[in-house]
Amino acid sequence: MDKKIRVAITHGDTNGVGYEVILRAFEDLMMLDMCTPIIYGSPKAATFHRKAMQIETQFTIIKDADEAKDGRVNLLATFDEEVPVEFGHSTEASSNAAKQALARAKEDMQKHLFDVLVLGPVVPNPNPNREEKALTIMLSDRVRIGLLTNHLPIKEVAQSISIEKIVEKGKIFFNSLKRDFRINNPRLAVLALNPQLGAEEEQIIAPAVAELEKQNVQAFGPYAAEEFFACNNHEQFDGVLAMYDDQGMLPFNSLAPEFGVKLKAGITAICTTTDHGPSFEIAGQGIADPTSLRQAIYTAVDMFRNRMEYDEPFANPLPKLYHEKREDGDKARFAMPRAKDVFK
Repeated sequence: MDKKIRVAITHGDTNGVGYEVILRAFEDLMMLDMCTPIIYGSPKAATFHRKAMQIETQFTIIKDADEAKDGRVNLLATFDEEVPVEFGHSTEASSNAAKQALARAKEDMQKHLFDVLVLGPVVPNPNPNREEKALTIMLSDRVRIGLLTNHLPIKEVAQSISIEKIVEKGKIFFNSLKRDFRINNPRLAVLALNPQLGAEEEQIIAPAVAELEKQNVQAFGPYAAEEFFACNNHEQFDGVLAMYDDQGMLPFNSLAPEFGVKLKAGITAICTTTDHGPSFEIAGQGIADPTSLRQAIYTAVDMFRNRMEYDEPFANPLPKLYHEKREDGDKARFAMPRAKDVFK
């Protein structure tokens, strides 16, 4: 618990604000007291951004993550070719640079060379995996909103909702609230799809909520979204499951106008990112706010510590105990479950 947590940070689209918010986040040297950053990116691109916006943060170039040193900003060169920086729009070169950094970070994640992953801002994938098992949760100090579906046209949302999906994502949300945020018995609100409760609510969402309750998840709903947020009902819950992007993002942006963090829950790794994209419209102007990136780092570090505390009782289970039944001589065996079996 006392060791410096290693935070891998991908540089995102190199024509956006990624390097600016990353380097500005570590202008505060107290950040290095909390964690050891490893930026996955390009030394030349980082130097260009730093000089263009007169950022004082210094970094040390390394070739492998195991070379990272505490007390400094480590920049891991993920590729050798030079990336031309063209502020204001994404190019094939800047997009490929983001992909290369992420690919290298994923490789090192499999080797356990760092503890948590923070993704730099990129342009959303126009063709996302719509059956993604992970749950996107938007976080702020006022609300946590999970998105059942991601980047779907409105006309496709209704057909993408099912009892099974709501139960699956609801359980991911519930378990993340317990393990990642250390909430003992989370209360989860499930939003309705329609402004007025209709067929989807009656045939899909309400039965899904009932099934979650059967599986010991404190789920409630469905609630009409507009009334739910207008009456501040979100304050009565630890998490809110929205059916589609705008239903969750619009109230989230209203409730968290200054900063927010996105979390990928339901995967083995701890992975957070900013709630904003590359912000090409202000790239290179030196005015990007690093608050969301800094909060993404704080969140990832806190989650790592919370998971250690939560998993500790399961790390060294009691020896198997045997109880002999005198009446028939059979033996009944009892053992505490291991964490890997509980959190599949």
